Amino acid sequence: MKKYKYILLFVIVVFTATSCGLDNYDAPQSRLHGKITYNGKTLGLRGTGEAVRLQLYQDGYQLRDNIQVYVGQDGTFEALLFDGEYKLVTRDRNGPWVNTRDTIVVNLKGSTEVEVPVTPFFTIDNEDITLNGNVLNATFNVNKIVNTANIDYITLLVSKTSFVDDATNIARKDFKGLQAGPQNLSLDILGNANVASAKALFARVGVRAVGADQAIYSEVMRLK
Repeated sequence: MKKYKYILLFVIVVFTATSCGLDNYDAPQSRLHGKITYNGKTLGLRGTGEAVRLQLYQDGYQLRDNIQVYVGQDGTFEALLFDGEYKLVTRDRNGPWVNTRDTIVVNLKGSTEVEVPVTPFFTIDNEDITLNGNVLNATFNVNKIVNTANIDYITLLVSKTSFVDDATNIARKDFKGLQAGPQNLSLDILGNANVASAKALFARVGVRAVGADQAIYSEVMRLK
């Protein structure tokens, strides 16, 4: 019986020592950061719900599982990793851009910045969003980048925080049947209790292409 007790004790000690060794590994300290761009300009995206992602891969590992990198609404991203060579790609059929999934090789050591160029279906510029009484007015321009792309809808969004998108808002209006070019749209927020009680209001414009899983967005503007 003593023999089995000694064997059991030996197994416990080995397991404990191994577990402690695993716990003592250093956490990743190298910082990969960057932005998603078109013609050098960072794109406005949905930043909540981990909706827009990039994927990192490392060769030489059996599992080859990808590392998910979540993109913020300002089009930037960041991840803490171990030094090494990584392959960075956009997530399949995710984002308001052409699904090319070009591979970017990243040699990470310390802190590394990377730019991920994409071709969006549309872009937004010259946006001006104002609140006049109970009416939100938005003027902006929608540029068609991909000739075959069509607009599914354009949306006006209001939020009580600086996070504004099609999933995070307290007021929303979608417009269908619109074409690219100058836009002048409005949203009546009269009677919206959430808007009336909000201490701060932020607004944003979004354009979603037919067949895309995400919209492209303007910059967030503070209304009050």
